[in-house]
Amino acid sequence: MPSFSKDQPMTIIGRRGALALIGSGASLSIPAVARGPASARFEHGIASGDPAADGAVLWTRATPADASADVALEWHVADGPDAAPRHTGRVVARAAADHTAKLEVTGLAPGRDYWFWFTDAAGTRSPTGRFRTLPRGAVDRLVLAVASCQLYPGGLFNAYADMAALPRLDAVLHLGDYIYEYGAGGYGADIGRKLNRLPDPAHEIVSLSDYRRRHAQVKRDADMQAAHARAAFICVWDDHEVANDGWVGGAENHDPATEGDWTARKAAAMQAYFEWMPIRESRRGLGREAIFRSFEFGDLATLAMVETRLLARSEQVAPKGQAPASGDYAAALAEAARPDREMLGAQQQRWLEDVLARSVRANKPWQLLGNQVVMARVAGPDLEKALGAEKYAATLARIPAAYRDRLARSLASYRVGIPFSLDSWDGYPAARERLYQSFRRAGARPVVLSGDSHAAWSNDLYDDAGHLVAAEFGATAITSPSYGSLLPGLGKVLADQNREVVFCDQDSKGYTLLTLTPDAATAEHIAVSTILAKPFTRRVTATHRVTTDKTRPIA
Repeated sequence: MPSFSKDQPMTIIGRRGALALIGSGASLSIPAVARGPASARFEHGIASGDPAADGAVLWTRATPADASADVALEWHVADGPDAAPRHTGRVVARAAADHTAKLEVTGLAPGRDYWFWFTDAAGTRSPTGRFRTLPRGAVDRLVLAVASCQLYPGGLFNAYADMAALPRLDAVLHLGDYIYEYGAGGYGADIGRKLNRLPDPAHEIVSLSDYRRRHAQVKRDADMQAAHARAAFICVWDDHEVANDGWVGGAENHDPATEGDWTARKAAAMQAYFEWMPIRESRRGLGREAIFRSFEFGDLATLAMVETRLLARSEQVAPKGQAPASGDYAAALAEAARPDREMLGAQQQRWLEDVLARSVRANKPWQLLGNQVVMARVAGPDLEKALGAEKYAATLARIPAAYRDRLARSLASYRVGIPFSLDSWDGYPAARERLYQSFRRAGARPVVLSGDSHAAWSNDLYDDAGHLVAAEFGATAITSPSYGSLLPGLGKVLADQNREVVFCDQDSKGYTLLTLTPDAATAEHIAVSTILAKPFTRRVTATHRVTTDKTRPIA
């Protein structure tokens, strides 16, 4: 997005639990465990994630009186919010894992809601959460919320409060930027000061302790906790969980001279992520970056979540929202078009094609692709053409001086063919075409779900030959700022000037609600009226529908 500034129920530890402990840096020796009358505090709430047909990952953080001690907890799963527990077990919130506790509960029935909570040895009870196991067999309806980009100082998480109140919600797909790495003087600082939401720690985060504190701050938010308590999250990271515009070998916002080794920073960020998020450990033997995985929703849909940041991505030709620094636009476009540039990498793409093909062979009408960045071809807007010379000049004059020169350079680059974002799939056209070939070989026309851009999108995706290959719905930001704050109405200009863009809203904050039936996939782009105060209202800015007829575009 435009950046304007710098198991088994775990009553014992089995092999999977031991691997998780090794990955978190914990010792396999058993340290002191906090017991007795002293109560832990569950001030970061509870969460569930990565649902399966027989269970889900359950998570909490227990803050003890003694920061050096582990905390023994019991977990409980029930058939209703006030029902007696049907399943109970033990787990330890280890000091070595920042007192987070995570387990995979199994043995549950498919396609139904469960409620869960934790208790400590003193009888202190956590908040109660809810999740729904994946269905098996015939499914007539599936409701998913799609979210991304929640800059904590950027505003209130009103979108999560709205999400938590939904009458039906099977799962939340979070497509990244759960935290941001910037310090208190950077991105969103003006709003953060007004709302008393400046980031903690105040400096840009680099170390393991830093990343843990930033995750902890976000998890303390009441609306964030309410959303986690409402439904299981299925998550991938994007760039800001480590640093802006990350790629396999570094990031735009990482300076080895002052911030140390990229590999060490990335490892610290990933460790904190796995500690603080309700997500399973990565695929064995492929490294922690390999968080690609799939989920089966009965006979209705397959969801494949891919990783496009740390595993294989080639370096960006230019940072998001910026023109190539050299000003040599022809060279930049030639570099972006190189056939060896990667987003997924060969191994992940083979895995994805196999997942899609198996879903098609099983006659499932929907294949969903959870993906971090916008996939559509989006040419940069010609604002002068759209607004007229006089109004264009007046618009530029109203933009704050800190952004005016950069924006003017970007607008000039668009006129010679630089796409709207070189950090999206537009910066990797050969990799995108390889992906589209995988869709064709699998016999799938997926629904691509995208984040990162801080805008809502409904897009028809075409391959180089002009064939319709997929539909795309992009979720706007929970709070993070977009170009719409500088250029109101920009989304309509992008839609008017780009064949693949059916709808774009660069102005609103919220999320996308996706409802699947055997015949149609319907996306509602939800906007909240404000992120600066409470109460708020909500509205649907657009509703678009895709049918199972592979020849029909978005309606």
